Amino acid sequence: MTIRPATLTDLPNLLVLLKRVVPLMHETGNFQWDEQYPNATVFTQDIEKGQLWVAEIDGQIAGVAALTEDQEPEYAQVGFDLSQRAVVTHRLAVDPTFRGQGVAAALLTQAEQLAIDRGIEFLRIDTNSENQSTQKLFPKAGYVYAGEITLSFRPGLRFLAYEKRLS
Repeated sequence: MTIRPATLTDLPNLLVLLKRVVPLMHETGNFQWDEQYPNATVFTQDIEKGQLWVAEIDGQIAGVAALTEDQEPEYAQVGFDLSQRAVVTHRLAVDPTFRGQGVAAALLTQAEQLAIDRGIEFLRIDTNSENQSTQKLFPKAGYVYAGEITLSFRPGLRFLAYEKRLS
């Protein structure tokens, strides 16, 4: 498996990944993503900012994550100090074909490496309250549950926030 920054040439494959992932999310009651979000514009902006990463297996995109320093203001709802720099994982997804192969864990490891490289002590992430997979994954990766939040850009949904402190 290779983890690398995404490029604009990856965009068509990333949109295919979304078309495979979103229906499976909906089947489990997780409506965090839909046909509106995330989309080509969001991924293009992530790529242009140098913050979208892909996992490749045998030349195919197996997963994606935006690794940013952008913290949602609502993170303050669980007591996160937003003045502290943090590497935040957004838009984490694994192609169903590659599930169970450590793709999401590898992308979280990349987030941790970015934090180390930048001298940042905190990693933060959130997930829909209905996403059972990530609720198991994040604690295994060393993240600690911080509480429930709402996000203004996804009204009506509940999210669980997590944090990992490097020291």
